[in-house]
Amino acid sequence: MTETVAIFVFPEVEVLDFAGPFQVFSTAARVAARNTPDGPAPCRVFTVSASPEPVRTRGGLSIQPDWHFTNHPPADLLIIPGGVVDAEMDNPVVLEWIRRSSATAKLTASVCTGAFLLARAGILRRGRVTTHWENAADLASRYPELEVVEDCRWADQGRYLTSAGISAGIDMSLHLVERRFGRELAEATARQMDFDWRR
Repeated sequence: MTETVAIFVFPEVEVLDFAGPFQVFSTAARVAARNTPDGPAPCRVFTVSASPEPVRTRGGLSIQPDWHFTNHPPADLLIIPGGVVDAEMDNPVVLEWIRRSSATAKLTASVCTGAFLLARAGILRRGRVTTHWENAADLASRYPELEVVEDCRWADQGRYLTSAGISAGIDMSLHLVERRFGRELAEATARQMDFDWRR
């Protein structure tokens, strides 16, 4: 059965934080279709925003979200990227959507400073987590119940995962492909992307 991968996008989101995972899951679907053309697609990836309006990312790239909070398909995998997250951390609509979507998702993952959103929403309560090295001390100070580590590309708690900064989201997404769809597809995806997967 095809799993849905929803990636949250918001004003000032870091481009590679969402585009890296998007590339991984869309490439995995393409590689799987090429290798087993009669089989179901392993995943379908899309972006979700608070509203249907275009989102201006950190760095100035403007993107049009596929869906918004009130009309998107249910998410099997929920990915919360980072960037400048201050406004989102103070937005009760965003936090409630993250809580609600995470409650029904099989897995929830953050990239970079997206870990702050998961912690603020009450999803990350304890355990080993990571974020961008530049923000690790701040995350540990704000949420002392979390074990914030800096020496890993991602931290996997089972249902909840966090990655280090920016490009580490690609490594974590390949790990998610391996977890959900098998090592063979994950390795073929990394090879297709010409990416040196750091496990």
